[in-house]
Amino acid sequence: MSVTIDQAATRGLRDALPALLSLALASCLAVTTEMLPVGLLPDLGAAFGVSDATTGLLVGLYAVMVAVFAVPLTMVTSRFARKPLLMATVAGYAVSNAAVALAPSFAVVAAGRTVGGLTHALFFSLLIGYTPRLVSRALVGRALAIAGCGVSAGLVLGVPLLTSLGAATGWRTPFVVLAVAAVGTLAWIGAVLPAVANTSETGAREPGRRGRLVAVSASNMLVFVGHFTAYTFISLLLIGSGVDAAFIGPILLGCGACGLVGLWYAGRGLDRNPRRTTLIILCATMIAVAALGVAWPVMAGVLAATAIWCGAFGGVPSLYQACAVRTHAVSPERAGAWVNATSNVGIAGGSAIGAALLETAGLGMLPWVAIALIGVGTAVVALSRNAFPAQP
Repeated sequence: MSVTIDQAATRGLRDALPALLSLALASCLAVTTEMLPVGLLPDLGAAFGVSDATTGLLVGLYAVMVAVFAVPLTMVTSRFARKPLLMATVAGYAVSNAAVALAPSFAVVAAGRTVGGLTHALFFSLLIGYTPRLVSRALVGRALAIAGCGVSAGLVLGVPLLTSLGAATGWRTPFVVLAVAAVGTLAWIGAVLPAVANTSETGAREPGRRGRLVAVSASNMLVFVGHFTAYTFISLLLIGSGVDAAFIGPILLGCGACGLVGLWYAGRGLDRNPRRTTLIILCATMIAVAALGVAWPVMAGVLAATAIWCGAFGGVPSLYQACAVRTHAVSPERAGAWVNATSNVGIAGGSAIGAALLETAGLGMLPWVAIALIGVGTAVVALSRNAFPAQP
């Protein structure tokens, strides 16, 4: 059965909840697959006799491939049926993780991660485009927050738990678990996710709509660059304030849980006043990062500021996803592709800027550069009333 736009317009969250939860599970799988190598880098490097720097490219490769291929892959696959294509991406995660788990050489590991990177480039574009088709327009914000909560779950639970499993049983085991989980997720999606029809880009020729999408994408990129300029090195900031290295994991776990608060607030506010919700969350993020800069290296202040920062930023992805889709400049999938691509440009760019600052200006400068970049992204929101409207 296909869900048309007219049918979706009458669907509430309760009716769509099983489908949204299946998408949340898939997003948890996706993020866990992306980030798992971070905690297993030493073991992976030792197993194949390569340096940590080379092994680290397994993560960087993801961000680059998503940034480069998200939009082209979304355009090339625009005529394919949505549900089979989404299921194909979940199958791609199964193939990627199985290839890594069984890899006899580092080259095969890299190949498996390449499959995962290409999968990732398309998956989140489809997720962002699929979700609005499951509910009425007035519920898009909350629906995206539910579907996107798997991202937080992956960071808070998936990555730490599987990293611990890898430390206890060997680095291959977590990838086996992920491959099996991908198969299970694929079966669940096949059972509960309704098919949806492709929609034409009816708003593409209306004046100003593409400009609105440009504004959303530009603000998204700037905010992500700013955030990851500092957050890439959050472990160093915490250790520099006196936190013992053994407590970094639990602290980040708690901070990730704080992000669920921001996600809840974003989902609630996006369906009421998207503009106000976006400005409040971005301003709260800037205030928290400023507090971190002022407090560092005093431990208590750094911990409190980091918790608030992570709590506020937890809602940021949903802000841009919802606002991009609601510009109606292009299809929901292509709008999602631009958000997906610019987010990953921000991740890669922010980590590069942070690394350069770390070598030249030191840790203490990271929060202040982050604030400046997030501030520019917030200014774009303030100046772009049509891209970030008061009414959804």
